[in-house]
This record gives sequence, structure tokens and C-alpha cells, in this order.
Amino acid sequence: MTSRPARSRRRRGGASPATPAAAPAAATATATAAPSPTGATSFTALGVPASLADVLARDGITTPFPIQAATLPDALAGRDVLGRGRTGSGKTVAFALPTINALTGQRARPGSPLGLILAPTRELANQIAATLKPLADASGVRITTIYGGVKQGPQVSALRSGVELVIGCPGRIEDLVRQQHLSLGQVRVTVLDECDHLADLGFLPVVRRLLDTTPAGGQRLLFSATLDGAIDKLVRTYLSNPVTHSVDAVAAAPVPMTHHLLRVEQADKRQVVTQLATGPGRRILFTRTKHGAKKLARQLTASGVPAVDLHGNLAQNARTRNLAAFSSGQVRVLVATDIAARGIHVDDVELVVHVDPPAEHKAYLHRSGRTARAGAAGAVVTVVLPEQAGEVAALTRKAKITATTATARPGDAHVNKLAAA
Repeated sequence: MTSRPARSRRRRGGASPATPAAAPAAATATATAAPSPTGATSFTALGVPASLADVLARDGITTPFPIQAATLPDALAGRDVLGRGRTGSGKTVAFALPTINALTGQRARPGSPLGLILAPTRELANQIAATLKPLADASGVRITTIYGGVKQGPQVSALRSGVELVIGCPGRIEDLVRQQHLSLGQVRVTVLDECDHLADLGFLPVVRRLLDTTPAGGQRLLFSATLDGAIDKLVRTYLSNPVTHSVDAVAAAPVPMTHHLLRVEQADKRQVVTQLATGPGRRILFTRTKHGAKKLARQLTASGVPAVDLHGNLAQNARTRNLAAFSSGQVRVLVATDIAARGIHVDDVELVVHVDPPAEHKAYLHRSGRTARAGAAGAVVTVVLPEQAGEVAALTRKAKITATTATARPGDAHVNKLAAA
């Protein structure tokens, strides 16, 4: 493992008077969230061990994305890294490689992992684990997931058996720390993924308490789409002399994504939404409420368009089952609340439909980011009732996107074209 530069002493057990995020110690790199051009730097040239690069190659991942090319040299060298980039820019691999590399050849004591990855949702924790597992298996690193909504018994058993890396959500992790099933006193690498969403969900106080229990000299990698307010304070408190890399900030919508506003009357909304759901590829339909997601999924299925729902009222096994059905292509339509705006990563989603416009512009961009991932094209449709026209106009201005606007009725050719993505 590469030796690390000396660190300043941290406050409150885990905090340190780190360099402010607004003035990082190293230069900021800026790029777009698309694959690097042919002939760009390879993973091994960035310092990734050949054994890990080979695992990626078996999955067809051979060329680093900009966020990976920017952050990997610093992260592999043991630096604290602040990575900013929209969802779909390749952040998971960017922190997976240095985390597994740092833990390779190490052995953790029961209940005392050496690495910690915090995520805002169970779905994201599971997807991070799925990405890391082949790398971990090839390196002899034992991993487990910890989150609420399921019985803690199997999680406690896994910890007792000994794991090098824990991936999970802050709430359940803190519960197990308080019950003394889990100690973070040996953690060497801590990753905060989708940190702005952690803040949106109110997790930052828990995150701070967890960081306070990790050792002062540990490496911290923080990835976020935005760096405002609470995130900046978190960086200044817990990252030591961080290097910052910004790749395709969330304020800009991805280039291959087209945006459309469909003005509909309330009486026509259900039929127009059903029409949009009938296309051949994967599509995600967003509603504002859990009840709305459940009801719409049932209506679509009854209309001959098989759909599954994803929201906070579902038990974890149902959430996992529905997401698996959507990810595998068994069902092509997912109806979700904002839990899926940042909680899932599924490629080849051709269309996102805001059945109910989101409350604010960041939610719009994060929902929309489920399509047009990894350089692929995608379309985003917002269904707008007459009384919503003003708020949607303000939302698109703040999101800095340009959308085509049309009045729509059931059966319109324009709606059929959008449904075909």
C-alpha cells in the first residue's frame, strides 16, 4: 500500500482543521461525464494494480471515465479526495478501486472493519456492494452490507465472522455501534457517497458522529453532486488537506438528454401517462407520494403494462425484488418516489417521466439523471397540469435546462414518439 503524507491532528476524535473545500490544496480538474476518448490513460497507468484492472476488463470496463482518471492517482496515493460529479459519471469505480487496494492483504478483527462506505439508501448500498464484490473477491477482502428495514441478526453474524469492509446506511450502522456489535476504531478508509443526498435526508448529524469514532489518520473520500452549505462544512471539518476534482457539476444537464414538457388536462393525464409507459425500453415514472407510486403501478399493470413500484412503504425484500425485476428487464416500467432519484443505478433507461413535477430543481436533475447515463441518449418528460405551469417554468429555469413544450392529448403522435424514446 502506498505510504501516506503526514496528517494534521484531528479534533473531537475524528475531526481535523482541514483545508476549506473552497480552497483545496490541489488543482480542480473539470471534464464532462462521458467515457474518455480512445487512447486515453488506462487504469494501470493511473496506478491501479493489474489484478484489479483485469477484474474490470472482464466486465468490459477498460477506459477510465473522467472522474476516475481525475481522482484515482490521488486516492490510490492515500490522499483525502473530494470528488464532484453528477450521478452516472462513474464515481463508484472511482472510490471502489482505492478502497479495495488499501484493504488488500489486511485482516480485520471480528466486529472491527478496516473500511467503511456510507450511502443514503439501501438500494445504493446494495449496488455499491455489487460493484465492489468482484474486486473484493479477487483481492481476498471480505465485505458486508448493513442497513435498516431488515433483521439485524445476519448483519451481526457477519460482523462477528470478521469483515474488512462495511457498506451501508448511517442509521443502522450507528445502531450497531451503540449496541457494541460494531467498532469503527480500526477504520483506515471512509467513503461518503452521494453526500448531498445524505444531507437532504438528514443523515449528516449521524455521519458526523460516525466520523468522530474513526481514527484521526484515516483516509476520507467524499463524493457529491453539489458542494453547498452543509457539505462544505463537513469537508472543512473532516477531510485533511483534500484534493478536489469536479466533473460535470449537477447544475448542467447532460448533453445527450432531451427535455420535454407536456401540458395536459387533469382528465387526460392518466391516459397520457399510460401511453408514455408503453414503449419498448426501460423507463422510470416518478410520483411525489408513496401512495401515488403504488396506485400508478397497479393501474399500469391492470392496463397491460407490467410495472413495479419502489418507495419507502415497501419492505426491504419487496424493494429488492422489484428493483431486480426492473434491472434484469423482466419488467420495463418502474414507478418510484424520490427514493429512486439517487438510490438506484440502472443503465439503459431510455425515458424518465415526471408524472408529478418535483418540488425543487435539484430533485429534477437527480431524477432525470436516471437516463442518459454513461454517454447514452435519453429523454425526460414532465407532465404539467394547468395549475403547475408556473412552478414548472421556475423549476426548469433553476435547473438551467431547455425543454420543448407541447399540449398533449391521449393518442397524439407527439406522445407516441416520446413513448418510443
